[in-house]
Amino acid sequence: MTVGRDGAFGAMAKGAIFVDHTTASARVARELAAAAATRGFAFLDAPVSGGQAGAENGVLTVMVGGEPTAFERAKPAIESFARAVTLMGPSGAGQLTKMVNQICVIGVAQGLAEAINFGLNAGLDMKRALDVISKGAATSWFLENRGGTMIDGRFDFGFAVDWMRKDLRICMEEAAANGSELALTRLVDGFFAEVQGLGAGRQDISSLIRRLRG
Repeated sequence: MTVGRDGAFGAMAKGAIFVDHTTASARVARELAAAAATRGFAFLDAPVSGGQAGAENGVLTVMVGGEPTAFERAKPAIESFARAVTLMGPSGAGQLTKMVNQICVIGVAQGLAEAINFGLNAGLDMKRALDVISKGAATSWFLENRGGTMIDGRFDFGFAVDWMRKDLRICMEEAAANGSELALTRLVDGFFAEVQGLGAGRQDISSLIRRLRG
């Protein structure tokens, strides 16, 4: 798709910038940056966060790895569909930052699933409960945007369980290489596997609650 005989790199002009919004490993990003350099153009690894809604509304967060000069040239174009565009470091740094993002997101999603299940089992009006706790330390983007839909059993909001498991596999491979412990990530990845077993692999990641409530 990029460096093969009919890949995108073959159509790049010298001095151009290839901006890659794929979520992949940092190793792949560095390899592509090196391949681009030999062909005379720049490569930026620029994974995004914000989901389907962020893309549709032009408010994605973009985390970028690559050369500062190329970043500054590409930044105005990226800003046309993003609210935050940040250079994180050399090639691969964008992908590493996306891994940090995914590790955080799945921890919040699992915590919210457990909290909603607990509250419903206790007989609480959980939409009212979430409204209350959203005013304090428990608030998060995930609570405010997915809490109500999790209660309603609606899971059609874009970023699928199948895709998240792909991302978490990348995180765990990187963790093995840099000596990081990802105990919670491994646990929740197993929960996502259970959700896939329910036939919900293409539902969004808030469907984590399905393994608790059916």
